[in-house]
Amino acid sequence: MFTKVQKLGKSLMLPVAVLPIAAILLRFGVLWNLPFMTSAGAAIFDNLAILFGIGVAVGIAEDNAGAAGLAGAVGHFVIVSGAKAINADINMGVLSGIVGGLVAGYMYNKYHKIALPEWLGFFGGRRFVPIITSLVCIILAAIFGYVWPVIQVGIDAAGRWMIASGSIGLFSYGTLNRLLIPTGLHHIINSFAWFVFGEYHGATGDLNRFFAGDPSAGLFMTGFFPVMMFGLPAAALAMYTAARKENKKKVAGMLFSVAFTSFLTGVTEPLEFLFMFLAPVLYLIHALLTGASMVVVNLLGIKHGFGFSGGAIDYFLNMGIATKGWLIIPVGIVFATVYYLLFLFFIKKFNLQTPGREAVEEYAYLNKVIEEESVELAEKYLEVLGGAENMVSIDSCITRLRLEVKNVDIIEESKLKTLGAKGVIKPGKNSIQVVLGAKAEIIAQDLRKLLNK
Repeated sequence: MFTKVQKLGKSLMLPVAVLPIAAILLRFGVLWNLPFMTSAGAAIFDNLAILFGIGVAVGIAEDNAGAAGLAGAVGHFVIVSGAKAINADINMGVLSGIVGGLVAGYMYNKYHKIALPEWLGFFGGRRFVPIITSLVCIILAAIFGYVWPVIQVGIDAAGRWMIASGSIGLFSYGTLNRLLIPTGLHHIINSFAWFVFGEYHGATGDLNRFFAGDPSAGLFMTGFFPVMMFGLPAAALAMYTAARKENKKKVAGMLFSVAFTSFLTGVTEPLEFLFMFLAPVLYLIHALLTGASMVVVNLLGIKHGFGFSGGAIDYFLNMGIATKGWLIIPVGIVFATVYYLLFLFFIKKFNLQTPGREAVEEYAYLNKVIEEESVELAEKYLEVLGGAENMVSIDSCITRLRLEVKNVDIIEESKLKTLGAKGVIKPGKNSIQVVLGAKAEIIAQDLRKLLNK
């Protein structure tokens, strides 16, 4: 069950990956007074539910097939139109797409190889998937037509509570968001906060409302900027400062690259996994500081948002529609100072084994530079992961491989790190996640090709 929920979290990232270009088109369209560009960006936000239907279905499908994506869009249309015919006030937002995508992905995995009688042969195989998805979704539409209004009131109440509760709700969200990173389930709570909670002129969710011009939007986004642009890079500097003298040169490049990635793009996992398991107390401090950042920026009346994450690209791109956005810089400097001092104190006080603190012989893998083509690197990963005979399924999510294997115990974490892995998670007896950074998707594709051979 945990593995399946993780797969849902991963599938949600495919449609979310479209949002940066939508934000760019929307912002530059306004800045340059180009209505056609503004409309193009707005069109993506207006059709997020469809994109979620397609993206979730493709993410759930075992071979990421386009036929599943088509069925996901069909499922979304059937659910929305059918439910609205019963109750016109129903507004499921992106949830209709998520449900339609889940049904389509499941139906694809179950029926994409189905054989029908010869006279119906044309509708067999993958062509059967949109058909069976429609039949299931029309039943769901009838159920949602009567049940969803109650659920809708509950979700709205939860969103209103979290917004109205001010500091308590924001601190809880920010802290929980980081604590769920190791499991990959943070995408699910983000989907509610960014795409469901609240409504403004038809736009639902904090992210959509921000780009629609809602002055109250940004509650669940603004607090990430001080952490991702300033706090985490300062944490990397603290780890460098605390590293053994003989290891400083070995870790400098690695720490700089992951710190700069966090600052520029807001992609934090490669940096977080460097200390998440080596020094859990530091990660707890990081989670609590993220919650604190959410509270501080809200108390100061700062409202900012992003199309992808809280990095410098989104910060400067969306500054024109932010409220007191400039204050994020001094707030960020304060958080950078707090991060640096706290991390440095705890690392030295308790001798935490952050990067560069290990003995020279135990840390020699950082000297090794992999220069082979990605296919050759994938072959080495496959060997360390136990070979093709140990593989059950291969998936990826932006920065990490998500694998199901027959025997997780034969996989040595140290050998994965020798190949460049930044972290390893074993959430179950047959599950393993390998944090690689931006190359995770490419390695996953190459691993699938090797298995197909």
